Amino acid sequence: MQFSIGSYQLAVNVPNWATLRAQITQRFDTADGFALATLNLDHLVKLRSDMEFRAAYKAQDFVVADGNPIVWMSRLAQNPVTLMPGSDLILPLCFLAADHKVPVGLVGTTDDSLKQAAAALEAQVPGLQITQRIAPPFGFDPQGGQADDILRHLENAGIRLCFVALGAPKQELFAARGRTVAPSVGFASIGAGLDFLSGSQKRAPRWVRALQQEWLWRMLENPSRLFLRYLRCFAILPGHMWASWTLRRRR
Repeated sequence: MQFSIGSYQLAVNVPNWATLRAQITQRFDTADGFALATLNLDHLVKLRSDMEFRAAYKAQDFVVADGNPIVWMSRLAQNPVTLMPGSDLILPLCFLAADHKVPVGLVGTTDDSLKQAAAALEAQVPGLQITQRIAPPFGFDPQGGQADDILRHLENAGIRLCFVALGAPKQELFAARGRTVAPSVGFASIGAGLDFLSGSQKRAPRWVRALQQEWLWRMLENPSRLFLRYLRCFAILPGHMWASWTLRRRR
């Protein structure tokens, strides 16, 4: 599924979990790193004006659909992809890491949240090895010297799967830099996923997600932070829907 932002082209290049599992398994087997991004409308808004974010997305090996509007547009374009939110990918990726005896690292959020998230994951995934937990300080620059120190540490520690919970665009910038500084590490940008696991943030109930209203739940939980964000998202939606319809007609 292709998205156009001016002259910038971006593709959701992994359509479903089976494809993602096969590709990441291959990277584990060959000890090659990767960067995984989860595209949503907020990212599309940021990509319109943030050139560094665009460069970071170009460095991502795998891009999946995180958000129902991305899935709806793919269906409209007759190039369907499956919904794969970052938060929902954590457990499947951990089971995959455990099966392949791949050491796992956690980067982002807070020390306490990382500790609680690691305990929750290890309790659910037999054989999982979470050997590194790093909570960068406030004001952390994902492209600065401190980021390079963390990336080199992950590489030297033998981490092969690292969940990055820094929020967009920091996590994608960090993962993109990691493709150069720590080429053996696989980076998965998962937003608030670790905070959901630790309980420091509350995720929408399953029935809300089943109704595809998680965005509304999140906005009502934190309107001062999310109202304008979602307003910007809705503002760009008609243009992308029209572009998806145009792709359908061309097909």
